[in-house]
Amino acid sequence: MRSAHTVEQVRAAEGALMATLPGGALMQRAAAGLAAAVVDLLGGAYGRRVVLLVGSGDNGGDALYAGAMLARRGARVEAVAVSDRMHEPGLAALRLAGGRVVELASIASPDVVLDGIVGIGGRPGLGERASRAVRALAGVPMVAVDVPSGVDVDSGRVDGEHVTADLTVTFGTHKVCHLVEPAASACGVVELVDLGLELPGAPVTALQSADVRRLVPRPPAETQKYSRGVVGVRAGSERYPGAGVLSTAGAACGLAGMVRYAGGAPDAVLAAHPEVVVGEGRVQAWVVGSGGDRQAAEALAAAMRDDVPLVVDADALGHLPRPLGREALLTPHAGELAAMLGVERAEVEADQLAFVRRAAAEYDATVLLKGHHTLVAAPDGAVRVTTTGTPWLAVAGAGDVLGGLCGALLAAGLPAYDAGSVGSWLHGAAASYASRGGPTSSPAVARAIPRVVSALFA
Repeated sequence: MRSAHTVEQVRAAEGALMATLPGGALMQRAAAGLAAAVVDLLGGAYGRRVVLLVGSGDNGGDALYAGAMLARRGARVEAVAVSDRMHEPGLAALRLAGGRVVELASIASPDVVLDGIVGIGGRPGLGERASRAVRALAGVPMVAVDVPSGVDVDSGRVDGEHVTADLTVTFGTHKVCHLVEPAASACGVVELVDLGLELPGAPVTALQSADVRRLVPRPPAETQKYSRGVVGVRAGSERYPGAGVLSTAGAACGLAGMVRYAGGAPDAVLAAHPEVVVGEGRVQAWVVGSGGDRQAAEALAAAMRDDVPLVVDADALGHLPRPLGREALLTPHAGELAAMLGVERAEVEADQLAFVRRAAAEYDATVLLKGHHTLVAAPDGAVRVTTTGTPWLAVAGAGDVLGGLCGALLAAGLPAYDAGSVGSWLHGAAASYASRGGPTSSPAVARAIPRVVSALFA
């Protein structure tokens, strides 16, 4: 499990550890990890030109100490002050190692820039001196120290100018901004340097393959199709039959024992999936909404008459009671979530973590906000982030497949929070498998799900 902690949690853990260490030892550990990451990025240190953008805080100190280590390995290291003062011990170490403090105008052709402007205590946005320096060095590979300067660390917001890094070297634990968009896109590749911090449970996490392998339901030797779970699908319509076909494709991935279809496109579904049973009957979970058109409200009402968990998507999202009053997984994209909460789409996209948590609380349901980094929020505020996938997954029908897949996991016995986070992880991994670095399609993603699950257990 990848854990992302808040600034308050990190500061408390750092304070506790520093009380047991000699002065400056923690900063030296961080700087050593930072310097090693820069050497890996550059393929060596000797003869490389390294520029440090140095603010007044501890991140500036990390950058200066790392610069001293690089200078001792033969790099030419120059520091540019972007505030009125710098970390004095770090500055002394840099000068002792042969590094220099220079004016921005004298910088020429660096190989890499280290962003030591502000750290986890910085406010969103950049000051004028820092902005000028970042703009002047645009196009040079940028390594952020702990977090890209200017992002909001605890929310993932990006208000105002900020650093966009190629690599972020973070210390002790991931922070929320490393996982949550839009700030996550400003981090580039994130490398974690272990400092030995003792940390509490994280409010934001990301499943890894071992977690998914543990959570995916595996049938025992003595089982049959009904005991593995029956997932019902009320999706698709005469106008949008493809939504029914693709929702059923996700549900029929093999993670549940049987799929029952009760939507508005039975002929299209049977033609694509002859193993599906058409008609009403007992199920352990319903998937409802995708392509429901004008019948979406009626389909939702029919699904809610059964006392089973629900996956609710697309057209049905606009007909939900608040609170919902049962276990459910809601799967909106940003526009749909905005409509559910009565706000603008741009507001949701700018503050995704806050709005997905608000929706989970108001609807008393698990909410899966689809996006580049999908967020799955429980009503108690816990959030999992899905980082698998590929931009090629942004194709029509991908959300229909995801809804069916999550419904299969619900029917197989996972709670909504696990079904949403495991389902979105598998969905993203299946897209990467099907894509192989190029275009893919929603049917190809659905076909790849069993292969991804098999690979997890191999």
